[in-house]
Amino acid sequence: MATLRVRDVSKSFGVTRALRSISLDFQPGEVHAVLGENGAGKSTLMNILGGLIAPDGGEILLDEKAVRINSPRDARNLGIEMVHQHFMLVPNFTVAENLALSQAANLEPVLNAQKVAEPLLGAAKALSWEFDPEAKVAELTVGVQQRLEITKCLVSSCRILILDEPTASLSGAEITELFGVIRNLKSGGITVIIIAHKLREILTIADRASVLRQGDFIGTVEIANTTENELARMMLGTSEPPNQQNSRQEFGEIAVSWSGHQVRRGEILGIGGVDGNGQVELAEMLAGITNPPSDLQLPKNVAYIPQDRQLDGLALSMSVNDNLLVTSSLLDGRFVSPVQAQKAATQLIEKFQIKVNSSEDMAGSLSGGNQQKIVVARNLMQTPDLLVTVNPTRGLDFNAAKFVHDQFREAAANGAAVILISTDRDELALLADRTLYLARGILKATMEDAIG
Repeated sequence: MATLRVRDVSKSFGVTRALRSISLDFQPGEVHAVLGENGAGKSTLMNILGGLIAPDGGEILLDEKAVRINSPRDARNLGIEMVHQHFMLVPNFTVAENLALSQAANLEPVLNAQKVAEPLLGAAKALSWEFDPEAKVAELTVGVQQRLEITKCLVSSCRILILDEPTASLSGAEITELFGVIRNLKSGGITVIIIAHKLREILTIADRASVLRQGDFIGTVEIANTTENELARMMLGTSEPPNQQNSRQEFGEIAVSWSGHQVRRGEILGIGGVDGNGQVELAEMLAGITNPPSDLQLPKNVAYIPQDRQLDGLALSMSVNDNLLVTSSLLDGRFVSPVQAQKAATQLIEKFQIKVNSSEDMAGSLSGGNQQKIVVARNLMQTPDLLVTVNPTRGLDFNAAKFVHDQFREAAANGAAVILISTDRDELALLADRTLYLARGILKATMEDAIG
């Protein structure tokens, strides 16, 4: 099996330094977690190893030999496979067709998908996974789709398997099953690299963990010799950043209250902490999506910007027009003419600077920043009383992030109470009037309290 070494790897995107001279070792037959906050550089490093982006400098060594990884095919030829958080499956294809497609370099002119898929189905069976080869992927659960993604990696000479946030959408039982498979792969000598936030899960499955912070390498620790609190300190640092936007002291009436906490109109409450400590659950409770506690008092008009714009925020196969107006009061029990819909969509596109050729473009064809602008525009168009948002600028470039921040400030100025849940400390320092920190589902007054 393979020893993978990264030596002095750097990467910049414009003026943003994503990685600064990163050096790491990944050993054969280990589960190695790569940890860090949003923007730490985790995904950039893994995408370099997976051949999706090129480094600006440094080298990658496999079994002590320098290698060049210019494409995902190069990575696969070296035995490096990557399972992305957003699965690379064709929903309308069958299981067999998706498995066959993963072997595209070896396909014959006339494709027998079942025949090509057989070795992969056999590899899955060895892991106690059974698939119906004729089932449409769109009909499968998220957990089964993930098994299918992992299966795609196994027949090629996979020596290093990279998993990007593998437990993000799984149930407890599915996570337990996945960890069993990871242990089986590890016992076969495969190196498993996991990008993750949920520290308790990492302490359960990983052998070692390496931490990045704002593009810098902080350190590598043996899981047996560390704790959840120590990993959190490495990820977050030991001091809180100064709050740059806390000059406002007077706000309006209470807009939302729960469990001894309250947020007033015009106030931006930041909620920080390490991802995976109940952020999404809290946001969905405050947005009225899940069953609220008896003491939760919500205003009438609540807007919610989820952290996964593609999964929860947009219908990617629908037009920009449809996505913008799906919650509009224009559609409140009334027939809306195409002219009215087009006029309303055009106004939002102009106000929120959404770059499209036409409002009839599919939402899935836009960049991440413009997709997020659709979600923001739809939620702010009716001046909400309460805005709840989770990691709203994750994956956005500087200009797109600044635009989103400006919209939140404007919403607060217009009287909305804003709850900004973010793992990005700089974002919290820039926007929040005050900040609480979430640890194991409990809000704490300081980051030090949250990490123990």
